[in-house]
Amino acid sequence: MSTVDLFAIGNALIDQEFKVSDEFLTAHHLQKGTMQLADGEAQATLYQNLKATQTYKGQASGGSAANTTVAFAALGGSAFYACRVGNDDLGHIYLHGLNEAGIKTTTQSISEGVTGTCMVLVSPDSERTMHTYLGITAELTDEQIDFQPLTTAKWLYIEGYLSTSETARQAVKQAREIAKANGVKIAFTLSDPAMVQYARAGLDEMIADGVDLLFCNQQEALMYTETDTIEAALAKLKELSQYVVITMSADGALISNNGETFTVPGRAVTAVDANGAGDAFAGAFLYALNAGLGLKTAAELAIMVSSQVVAQFGPRLAVSEYTALLKDVLKECA
Repeated sequence: MSTVDLFAIGNALIDQEFKVSDEFLTAHHLQKGTMQLADGEAQATLYQNLKATQTYKGQASGGSAANTTVAFAALGGSAFYACRVGNDDLGHIYLHGLNEAGIKTTTQSISEGVTGTCMVLVSPDSERTMHTYLGITAELTDEQIDFQPLTTAKWLYIEGYLSTSETARQAVKQAREIAKANGVKIAFTLSDPAMVQYARAGLDEMIADGVDLLFCNQQEALMYTETDTIEAALAKLKELSQYVVITMSADGALISNNGETFTVPGRAVTAVDANGAGDAFAGAFLYALNAGLGLKTAAELAIMVSSQVVAQFGPRLAVSEYTALLKDVLKECA
């Protein structure tokens, strides 16, 4: 297999996206802005309620780290995605979608079981709330992962959502060891306030003795560090990672490495759907950093791409849109 720049590990989920009212979230005890796990039966019941009373927007391939990998590849990077899907229609649709986006996968990812699904509920304020049935991705193990491309990659990217699965955490441990042995940098995202709240031990286990690049949003940063200010949170996070990137929604992002800390303002867009915005941010940032474009350009590109994702329904842009945005940012930063 040819060399890739990015080796990512994450859940494989098919998104079913709906526009919902705040009243619907309240009535179904769904905590806005977070991801909640459910069994297949509970999700099927919710799906029926959604179909009957709310507005269906369509199906899309999702999974946090996969969305990141799609952005990375669409901008011109080469990538491999390690995951687990069922030997069913959704599983084949999922892997085909990644391959169509130029991302390498392995048939090892396919096993007996049901491919995971995620109800993505977008409220009037554009915030996304997720109700997830992990299916077979909950049992991701090293057996579904071809680690060979990792040995020559530049970056390993790990999503925090894997913190809820013991077998996935073991696979991540193995990936970290291979990365360290081969001089591959490690990037990690805290993924979701609910992961910090309910699966913190799993996050700690995967971060282990630290990473090279840490992504999180403002709420996750404050919760994870148990601090009250972004400055205090940053000071603690810098103990875990050389680069720290804290996204702040419409206010942009705070970027720090050992030598400098700076903020990049957000871009004014009409927010439609926040689903996938943080994922796209991470993919664009990693692409620019890997391409040697520098931290400032990486941040500008990440803000530009993520703001465009927020301005439309669904977690991913058309492939041509990513490259057009890259050209725009390179012109601006020239």
